[in-house]
Amino acid sequence: MKKNSIYLALLCTQLSFGHAKKEPTNRFSFQKMALELEEDCDACGCSASGGSMGFSSMLNSNFVGLRYFNQSYSSRDGIFANSPWVNENFNTIQIWSKIPITEKLQISTLIPYQFHNRERSTGTENIQGLGDITVMGMYSVFQTHKDSTVFVHKLQLGGGIKIPTGKFDEANNSGSVNKSFQVGTGSWDYLLATEYVIKKSQLGVSTMLNYTLKTKNKKQYQFGNQFNYGSTLFYLFDLPTIKIVPQAGIAGEIYKSNSQYGEQLPETAGDILFSKFGLEIGITNFSLGINTMLPINQHLSNSKIEANYRWSINLNYSL
Repeated sequence: MKKNSIYLALLCTQLSFGHAKKEPTNRFSFQKMALELEEDCDACGCSASGGSMGFSSMLNSNFVGLRYFNQSYSSRDGIFANSPWVNENFNTIQIWSKIPITEKLQISTLIPYQFHNRERSTGTENIQGLGDITVMGMYSVFQTHKDSTVFVHKLQLGGGIKIPTGKFDEANNSGSVNKSFQVGTGSWDYLLATEYVIKKSQLGVSTMLNYTLKTKNKKQYQFGNQFNYGSTLFYLFDLPTIKIVPQAGIAGEIYKSNSQYGEQLPETAGDILFSKFGLEIGITNFSLGINTMLPINQHLSNSKIEANYRWSINLNYSL
């Protein structure tokens, strides 16, 4: 009941702010590249809200939308060298929004529903349920005016919180190398972020850094802290009846080791570097976005977990 109350309160808050800050709906605002939060993937996306797919829309400055994303992994089903590899699929349907509170402050909210599956030697395992809700605030500390310089610059700093609305089931970790087969971490986690965007006319580059501080859950399990970085090149094709924004870049994730009862767990740290490609199309008040991420280099859980790909699709309505 408590989790449902949090969910409903956040959803109502999004809608109420959306009406209070409504912008003209007959045009799109060409946004900076979305804040590329790597969003608590915990090496394999158990609590992923964004899955490195981003926290915002390229075309909608203020919006409410629906997003689906999939993350595919392979991991050893056991601790031995000859243990079989299993395929794991992490699926998320997400209500997401970006709402202006003041001229310089924006709040983003992610409400995920997770449904994951994996094929083990003992059969197929499925888990599903409400994931961990994330609320993120970003404040513009510096921004140049479009008519004052050839290049437009914008610097934002911010932070957020991930609420443990998703269930953490310790039994899902039993006998598995991948400890992230969960719908939530069961912990309150805290995010720090910064983003710098530079644009010239329709061309832009966004660079971001963020760090997630993760705490212990009620089972005394603690996922390792996570550092994320990324840079994305994007371009706006502003046509009479349609807006098209292709994008390409890289994104990296570095994970510290997990721990339980204060003891560091072996083979739970790692790092990965992705290539990123995407496209967003806008018509009237709606926009459709598609993104994919492919690993360039990775070393997860002492190479006992491998990321195959990530992809997402979203539909947004401009407020």
